[in-house]
Amino acid sequence: MAKPKVGLIHLDFEVFGKVQGVFFRKYTQKKGNELGLRGWIMNTLNRTVKGQIEGESGNIETMKKWLQTNGSPSSRIDEAVFSCEKEISQYSFESKSFEIRR
Repeated sequence: MAKPKVGLIHLDFEVFGKVQGVFFRKYTQKKGNELGLRGWIMNTLNRTVKGQIEGESGNIETMKKWLQTNGSPSSRIDEAVFSCEKEISQYSFESKSFEIRR
């Protein structure tokens, strides 16, 4: 039996709430790497975090749910916004990991 085709997905995200000063980026980096995702996360001047993620669709869905409900232990997530979601034929990030940008 053939395995179902797994598409690669690219999307942007921004998370609102108490997400700075609570190790949110560190926990997100850890989760992204556990799921084999590529991308980045950074703090914004608006006290949110934003980034981009690329990976297999199932792992992207897992990460989206995690960003909406988990975060870091001390964080409070009010809203997670996902945009520009699209299927891609290959990764656009050269790095094979999920990184924190400063």
